Amino acid sequence: MQVQDTPEEWRVVATTTPFTGNKTSVRTDEVVMPDGSVARRDYQVHPGSVAVLALDDRDRVLVLRQYRHPVRQKLWEIPAGLLDVPGENPLRAAQRELYEEAYAKAGDWRVLADVYTTPGGCDEAVRIFLARDLAEAEGERYEVSEEEADMEVARIPLDELVRGVLAGELHNNCLVVGVLSLVAARAGDGTDALRPADAPWPARPFEA
Repeated sequence: MQVQDTPEEWRVVATTTPFTGNKTSVRTDEVVMPDGSVARRDYQVHPGSVAVLALDDRDRVLVLRQYRHPVRQKLWEIPAGLLDVPGENPLRAAQRELYEEAYAKAGDWRVLADVYTTPGGCDEAVRIFLARDLAEAEGERYEVSEEEADMEVARIPLDELVRGVLAGELHNNCLVVGVLSLVAARAGDGTDALRPADAPWPARPFEA
């Protein structure tokens, strides 16, 4: 049996949008179940995101520490951001986030993993990139505000992040998936076998 996620769409007989926010909304669908009954499903509609596991030549990962109000914690994370424009190229969005949040650029980009963060209640899709050959960005620094104004930036050894993930000390989805995916890639065919940075992404089709 091939273990692979496949597209499928059950019939929706009615849909409403009870809440619309600045970037996301909440949708209620009435979905026909396999036995013919109809069930209501509420979920967040999300534009999608990109995240960057940026690795330097000393095997350290560029991480950020940021307050996240819904979980009432300051989390260690990797640079990430929304796909603000429909059809936006995810690589360009990732390069923008690395510049804005960490004032860095990278010479080598690969796709590390594609994930749905919370498929039971949100349609958010995230593409996590591996970025290497790091250097400081050029030009003016991006002016941050709100939670990002309190953000800390650090470079932490990959092994220390793996330890923290397995010890239950680090919880950010993109950091956890990115760190463990990198370890798995190294243990398998190597990082050079990862998908190219412009690999197709059916969850969020994009323009070249």
